[in-house]
Amino acid sequence: MITNSAGVGGRAAQVARRQLNLATRHQLTAAGIAPGTITSRTSRTSRTGGPWQRLLPRVYLLQTGPPDHRQRALAAVLYAAEPASDPLSGDTAALTGGAALALLGIRDAPYTPADVLVRAPRRPAGTPEVRPLPTSRWPRTITVSGIPSTRPVRAAADFAARAEDPGLVRSVLAGVVQSGWCHPQDLHAELRGSRLLARPAIRAAAAELLAGVRSVAEARARDALEATDLPTPLWNARLYTPAGAFLATPDAYWPDEGVALEIDSAEYHYTRDAWHATLRRRLRLESHGILVISATPSMIRDTPTEVLAALRTLLTLATSRPTPPTAHARGHQQLPLFPGGG
Repeated sequence: MITNSAGVGGRAAQVARRQLNLATRHQLTAAGIAPGTITSRTSRTSRTGGPWQRLLPRVYLLQTGPPDHRQRALAAVLYAAEPASDPLSGDTAALTGGAALALLGIRDAPYTPADVLVRAPRRPAGTPEVRPLPTSRWPRTITVSGIPSTRPVRAAADFAARAEDPGLVRSVLAGVVQSGWCHPQDLHAELRGSRLLARPAIRAAAAELLAGVRSVAEARARDALEATDLPTPLWNARLYTPAGAFLATPDAYWPDEGVALEIDSAEYHYTRDAWHATLRRRLRLESHGILVISATPSMIRDTPTEVLAALRTLLTLATSRPTPPTAHARGHQQLPLFPGGG
């Protein structure tokens, strides 16, 4: 059983309620709790399981039971914030990078280590769980699940700056854009402002997003297509009927030939309703003369030549069709990414 704010009353209890049952040593002593009391209540944790836990130097969880992801993220901010400041204000410390993106639900974004921006010239010591990042370019901050954080576009750039796996950079940046947390042009501007476009992996991921690619599977399909002589498609173009009604947004679309590529993940087709929705979308496209190729992400990854062969056949057949498709792509612009960041 978890006991909240164990053994805390008065002003300390107010702090704990406001901070997901967390408090710093400075806050506890300012609330009238003697240092010896803090030490004694925390030292019993390792032997009996309560009542307080030391998550980080000078940061305590005032409950029994393990912390959740939100509490660990806020603990990192409490650790990095100026002791006398209000840590929830976002004025002296703010969560960023993978931990901030993970709170937003971005798949593959790591919760730890938690990157926390702090105002330069302060340089708190890092720990295995927390990486304080001094900056003189203090951003606007927001509150996510009660935790002061940078905006998603800044968090994405800070994540990319420290990630070592190009595939992870590609996946996380695509996830931020696909989830609607920022526009690809805004992300590109942030990466450029952070001087990150000089790195090949980041520059390539930014180019894909500007071209309309929104997932790792789409990025792999784009890689495969660029190695062929097939025409370049529009990525995630919104298609409309001649009357102006929205039709669908295929993953890739060749407007001159009226051919669409749909990359359907099994993850999103577990339910009967999701499967039917996919079939209805395909029927809408085909009813307007669009030829559809369907593939799974694993097909794109493991057998791209088979997918490319099917696309080549449909693109060839489409050129001789007597009736052109009755659908129009609107509001789509593929932007070039110039060498060196453009």
